[in-house]
Amino acid sequence: MMIKIIFCLKRLPHLSRDAFQAYWREQHAPRVQARARLLGIRRYVQSHTMDDASFAAPSRARGGAAPYDGVAEIWFEADGAEGSPEACRAAALELLDDERNFIDLPASALFYTQELQVL
Repeated sequence: MMIKIIFCLKRLPHLSRDAFQAYWREQHAPRVQARARLLGIRRYVQSHTMDDASFAAPSRARGGAAPYDGVAEIWFEADGAEGSPEACRAAALELLDDERNFIDLPASALFYTQELQVL
């Protein structure tokens, strides 16, 4: 069974959007990539928000909260991890430790989903 994690990210307050996105893209992504097979990750997509006031109008019209700085999508097979449970736990903790370098974890939302394709 394919499971998808959606992680809506807020950057740490001391980071600019550019610094946050550069770290996420250049430092964190290679760490995820290096551990993907071990953890059973089949796909990892980063969606970086764009800093343009015209894109904020739809959120304002809906009374939305302040925007996230990006969204990570991670697809993995429920039984697809290639590492032992101990190795997978260690790899996941290493990624979590790195997330603390650029993500405001308490202000970010993470949830598991199953996709339902409509179109």
